[in-house]
Amino acid sequence: MGNFLEEIIESDIKSGKTPNIITRFPPEPNGYLHIGHAKSICLNYGLAKKYGGKFNLRFDDTNPVKEDDEFVASIVADVKWLGADGEVLFASDYFDTMYECAVKLIKKGLAYVDDVTAEQMREMRGTLTEKGKESKRRNRPVDENIKLFEDMKNGKVADGELVLRAKIDMASPNMNMRDPIIYRVLKAHHHRQKDKWNIYPMYDFAHPIEDAVEGITHSICTLEFEDHRPLYDWVLDNCWDGARPHQYEFARLGVERTIMSKRYLKKLVDEKFVDGWDDPRMPTLAGLRRRGYTPSSIREFCERIGVAKANSEVETGQLESCIREELNATAARAMAVLEPLELEITNRDADFAETLEFSYNLGEQEKTREVSFSGSLYIEKDDFSLDPPPKYKRLTLGGTVRLKSAYIIRCTGCDKDENGNPVKVYAEIIEGTKSGQDNSGVKVKGVIHWVNKKDCVNITARLYDYLLDDDKTGRDFSERLNKDSLQVCAAKGERILETAAKGDNFQFLRQGYFVRDIKSDGAVFNRIVGLKDGFKR
Repeated sequence: MGNFLEEIIESDIKSGKTPNIITRFPPEPNGYLHIGHAKSICLNYGLAKKYGGKFNLRFDDTNPVKEDDEFVASIVADVKWLGADGEVLFASDYFDTMYECAVKLIKKGLAYVDDVTAEQMREMRGTLTEKGKESKRRNRPVDENIKLFEDMKNGKVADGELVLRAKIDMASPNMNMRDPIIYRVLKAHHHRQKDKWNIYPMYDFAHPIEDAVEGITHSICTLEFEDHRPLYDWVLDNCWDGARPHQYEFARLGVERTIMSKRYLKKLVDEKFVDGWDDPRMPTLAGLRRRGYTPSSIREFCERIGVAKANSEVETGQLESCIREELNATAARAMAVLEPLELEITNRDADFAETLEFSYNLGEQEKTREVSFSGSLYIEKDDFSLDPPPKYKRLTLGGTVRLKSAYIIRCTGCDKDENGNPVKVYAEIIEGTKSGQDNSGVKVKGVIHWVNKKDCVNITARLYDYLLDDDKTGRDFSERLNKDSLQVCAAKGERILETAAKGDNFQFLRQGYFVRDIKSDGAVFNRIVGLKDGFKR
């Protein structure tokens, strides 16, 4: 059983109404795409692909003040990275057509030039229970409107001095139909049209015309545009004579503890709370890519959450489980110690060295490789305790534990700093307990990872948390910012991590899944996700 959009499309194809399906994703080039946009991209591209249709990536570049070529390039790269192959188009290429449509409305007596201020317009618009007040300019003669609109176009009018409004119904119960502005004066340099235009169309006017020009059959929007659909249809009714697109709405994606507003994301970038749009904490596709998420994991996430007609918020664990399941089958295993504590083996010579078989599972396949072992190691600080809590299964004074793929050891002592904290642990190997050859009968409750101090490499491990805390009391997003969203560890890793390529991912045993950062120099690894739900980040 398909979703409701698939049912509509299949019915349209069967009836012959729209035999050739064309969909589009129409981003504004005023920021980077985020995970919410991924749902729309996957949906629109997926529908076009499933029904043998066409998919357009069309930029709604109708507001030059906020647009930038950087954003255009990032969006093209993100859509391609997700696997959506479509023609790249720009709404600004249709500006002449939009202008002609506006003139057509004026000549029909369905648009007029007004000089009210933004504040006056808000007051005159009315409320949900009170109808709006008509402007004194509403019945301005057609010839006068044509002349003034030409003056606006030709740069003879100052910014904000005049607007072109659709003449619909100031008493309409739908506020969007109360003579909305369809053009405003804006003498701004456009990233593609340069200085050709002094007027720019509003989105509600431009959007249906863009769809119509491109022959879009199913214009799929999020639910906040449902109340705008009557205006969408009104524009087409009065401006367009050819084949008509139809607008359909679906629920937008909301994810817990995730900022989904480009305005707020831009604020984080501008105020340097994060290190750019592709900071791995950002929910942008560029940030997720740098964090180590794969296109297939994001597509799987969008598939799992499905398409609905009611807005809801998805648990963060749903996105995490998609990448976790993928990496569990594909990521190479390695050992890294994030908070190193030195451990010295006391019953071996100082020059003791050995090569061990490191055994791990990669998906369903058993894999092995060689790792070096010596009498000088690093273990995780949390894997040793002088005062262990109940059910502690790691190393304690006099206690035993197995070193992964190596030996069972018994702790014989430790050095402490002036505050009584352990700085070095001493242990001895229990003979006959080598992994794969153990017939000693010695039983231990815990296994810990380690790295060889003599040939390990310094790595930087970045541990990320969500940008927002988990308080849901309705506080402003700026009050919910998580000041501990990034923890940086001066870690120790196996030698193989030094030669990992940027973008290579690993499962650090007992730590989580990590990827070598694609931008940083040196061995910098970003934690993608923990090993399981609820893992401490």
